[in-house]
Amino acid sequence: MTDQNKRHFMTNINPNTFTTRPEIEGTFGVVTSTHWIATAVGMGVLERGGNAFDAAVATAFTLQVVEPHLNGPGGDVPVIIYDVKRGKPEVICGQGVAPAGATIAHYRSEGLDLVPGTGLLAACVPGTFETWMLLLRDYGTMTVTEVLAPAIGYAQNGHPLLERTNATIGTVAQLFREYWPTSAAVYLPNNEVPATGSLFTNKTLAATYTRIIKDAESSGGDRTAQIERARKSWSQGFVAEAIDRFCRTQDIMDTSGRRHRGVLTADDMARWTPHVEAPLTYDYHGYTVCKTGPWGQGPVTLQQLALLKGFDFDGLDPAGPDFIHLLVECSKLAFADREAFYGDPDFVKVPMTTLLSDAYNAERRKLVGEKASLEQRPGSIEGFGAVVKLRRETVPLAAGAGEPTVGRLGSMRGDTVHVDIVDQAGNMVSTTPSGGWLHSSPVIPELGFCLGTRAQMFWLEEGHPAALAPGRRPRTTLSPTMALRDGEPYLAWGSPGGDGQDQWITQFFMRHVHAGMNMQESIDAPAWHSEHFPSSFWPRTARPGVLVIESRVPKKTIDELKRRGHTVEVGSDWSEGRLTAASRVGRRRRAAANARGMQGYAAGR
Repeated sequence: MTDQNKRHFMTNINPNTFTTRPEIEGTFGVVTSTHWIATAVGMGVLERGGNAFDAAVATAFTLQVVEPHLNGPGGDVPVIIYDVKRGKPEVICGQGVAPAGATIAHYRSEGLDLVPGTGLLAACVPGTFETWMLLLRDYGTMTVTEVLAPAIGYAQNGHPLLERTNATIGTVAQLFREYWPTSAAVYLPNNEVPATGSLFTNKTLAATYTRIIKDAESSGGDRTAQIERARKSWSQGFVAEAIDRFCRTQDIMDTSGRRHRGVLTADDMARWTPHVEAPLTYDYHGYTVCKTGPWGQGPVTLQQLALLKGFDFDGLDPAGPDFIHLLVECSKLAFADREAFYGDPDFVKVPMTTLLSDAYNAERRKLVGEKASLEQRPGSIEGFGAVVKLRRETVPLAAGAGEPTVGRLGSMRGDTVHVDIVDQAGNMVSTTPSGGWLHSSPVIPELGFCLGTRAQMFWLEEGHPAALAPGRRPRTTLSPTMALRDGEPYLAWGSPGGDGQDQWITQFFMRHVHAGMNMQESIDAPAWHSEHFPSSFWPRTARPGVLVIESRVPKKTIDELKRRGHTVEVGSDWSEGRLTAASRVGRRRRAAANARGMQGYAAGR
């Protein structure tokens, strides 16, 4: 954009309501994601007669290829859907569980007090492939071949390498050269960091998915039979065998500074399948907001809304100090509860009914004062919870550690990926695939992808709600969102970004509901995130009172937030989150995407 165009673009515009692009609108269908190629793939599926669920699967597989620094086949995924035939929102839990060998005793015997942030010990059962096959089989209409074809094409023939992918590879290039040669073979062609914009391929990954297709088609012409055969190739066939062999035989350097073998086995993969469950919901000002259960951090959005409901936001400036202060202080209370209470509800009782009750939040709301809190203040519920322990930011980040999030994890800038889709029939999908990013652990040479590191979210403390144990789900940060309005399915939205996800998700919603902003305006508005509470990622540090805020927020707001006791760090103009959103109202379909990072786009007609 030229300087002249920039001046024209910014002329006579309220800085809180201008948009970088139009909100997409039509009646046929909309797709929005964190990469323009994936959005185009999803829209192409709709154009060829596929439904929202077919499009979501094809889009997600494509994102594994074009954003490999943010997600991969070895990762995990929660999905929230609305299927018009079933007439209700549902959650598909694609969060793989801890392997049978992942015990606290084993990790302690390795001299560890935290699960490493990289390497094989941090791997859970990969959840993505089985989840997409479930969605395709039970809700979609297309074949395995049709939904995998775009991803295979881009992996085989190349896609323009993103600047952020290039930067991520550059950050871990020496790690790859010295310790992870199988990753160097894929991501350092000719032993060099590939240039931004160069056509990048991963032909081994293309071959893996091509082999799965051949296995699927060998079962005959029945679509369901092909999907089941593809699933078997993944979890009971050559993919599981290669993962098992790699974990048993390779001693891998990780963030502990030592080499470890993995504990994930083919048997772990064969035993696990994703499942469908009802969403956890909260009613707010005529909206019913739907999230995952407390095996993820999603309920913190609902807890924030339960607290925020007691304040009057109508008429507040969404870039003003009152609006920001109230959201930040309520987020601190909700995230403190996340640390104290959340865990896999199949193993621990999580008092969600109390946490979302009016009485509980009326008491908690009294803790929100004029000044910024510098303490961790979880609620007290008899018989529940754990002590929230802080690790101050004293441990330097090792190469590849932590989730690649938009926040201030130094050189590891990036995040996860996200997709929202609404088709002509009114089916809706919101999903946040993640994990298995290129710097999480070494590439498995026969497969062309690496395992995830979601197990780093477990605590190595017996009795903690989020304690490591075989078969447990780690408390993921992945947090898609859906909302009904007056009982009708209305909005799907979300953002990559680790612990920031449910902060930006809540900000978007509050701007949309109370400031009357459309989706694109709400995405483009100045944003922020708190680092007050413990990070979900290795090395699990916290920065009490720290508030990171975009420099587009007015100076008078920043000054007032500082006066109220917030430790304000001012980031660049466009540095917070990567929200996307899609909605349906009658026949109308709308979508919006984030300009931050210059990757996300919405499409529709």
